[in-house]
Amino acid sequence: MQSNWLIEHWQQIETLGLYLFFAVLFFFIGMAIYDVLKRGEVPAFGRAIVWLVLFLGCAGFIAKGVIKAFFTATGTGG
Repeated sequence: MQSNWLIEHWQQIETLGLYLFFAVLFFFIGMAIYDVLKRGEVPAFGRAIVWLVLFLGCAGFIAKGVIKAFFTATGTGG
């Protein structure tokens, strides 16, 4: 019975795993950038620009997922 549930929900499990992988990847990228900025003694304006670009990249990825889920739920997307 349990393996049958796993087969039925495999695509959802894969999608969740992929999103978790990207979240962990973004976290490690952020930690690496933090370390480089700290060791390089980058001025505050430069740090703000770097974090803004990183945030916009993450926000774009999240927005893509939300838009895709919305279109799939309404039947207009594949």
